[in-house]
Amino acid sequence: MNTPQNRPMYLFLIGLAVLSALGFQGWRTLFNNYAVEVAQVTGQQMGVIQGLREVPGFLALLVIYLLMFVREHRLAVLSLMVMALGVIMTGLMPTYAGLVVATLVMSFGFHYYETLNQSLTLQYFDTAQSPVVMGRLRAVSSAANIVIGLIFLLAVNHVSYQTLYVALGIFIMGAVACFLLMNPARKDLPLQRKSMVLRSRYWLFYVLTFLAGARRQIFVAFAVFLMVKKFGYSVSEVTVLFMLNNAVNYFLSPMIGRAVIRFGERKVLSLEYAGLIFVFLGYAFTDSKLLVAALYILDHIFFNFAMAIRSYFQKIADPRDIAPSMAVGFTINHIVAVIIPIVGGMLWMVDYRIPFVGGAALSCVSLAFVQCIRPPEK
Repeated sequence: MNTPQNRPMYLFLIGLAVLSALGFQGWRTLFNNYAVEVAQVTGQQMGVIQGLREVPGFLALLVIYLLMFVREHRLAVLSLMVMALGVIMTGLMPTYAGLVVATLVMSFGFHYYETLNQSLTLQYFDTAQSPVVMGRLRAVSSAANIVIGLIFLLAVNHVSYQTLYVALGIFIMGAVACFLLMNPARKDLPLQRKSMVLRSRYWLFYVLTFLAGARRQIFVAFAVFLMVKKFGYSVSEVTVLFMLNNAVNYFLSPMIGRAVIRFGERKVLSLEYAGLIFVFLGYAFTDSKLLVAALYILDHIFFNFAMAIRSYFQKIADPRDIAPSMAVGFTINHIVAVIIPIVGGMLWMVDYRIPFVGGAALSCVSLAFVQCIRPPEK
């Protein structure tokens, strides 16, 4: 039976998704508290770190040229090994400068893996399957996030941040290396172009990807920082929130994938951006510690809706354009994502509300462009 679960690539992507989630979520769970409590990072410095963290995403275009020398599934594995190295370095370099370097290394591995993960998913699963597969990948990632959250919740009062980072990085490095022995690739798929692809008919995909990158960076750079800085969330409270968030998304992510197939990309994305307007305004003006946590969970649920942008692209794209277009899309996604955390950090020093009001404005613009989605008829 030719279902996604029976395909070697599906199992391969599931395994890498779990390890990626363990590494990245583990890095992110501790990072705000680690940066504030150990490295004494200020709001403006946090903006710089988060901005530089997105530079590798901006350089995701280079994946196209790496694929001339390394097969796509193997490069995904190597990318996660680089991410693990960055996690180890984070624990070994507890200064502002050290965090900048470690974050860059971690981010190169993570962003290149994400580019390849998206490309492989769209190549190996058709338009009736890819949203469901993307939802399942999100679900297993959420489950992995809960596991690492439980481990850190139990260990954080007994083990230093530095030790947790180093131990996690070593584990991820070893586990990912085992996937170098696997070969889930098929030879009957269209060969991917090994050069940059920019086509006028993909313009809406580029615009939506650009706006999604800007919106996402405000969330990534400042949502948890707001909770730690303004509301005094401890690392244990942040960890519990992450676990609750991932429990919700474990169940909802596959449902969102099925909703994309049933209702179409335009309706799903319209719901996302209409909801985000209120989420960002809530961040800006709430004084409730519980409400800001609820907004964080809702924000993360809406983030999963972004799979509809990729499924829309799959419907309009030449199958040979998928790998180079995912790389181009990642670069477009990070054009403003490199700038926004730095500018947002400076604006934060004036009034912390400004970045979130800007996020609401970006959501309005995205909502308008989403109405242009007109996928081809089957």
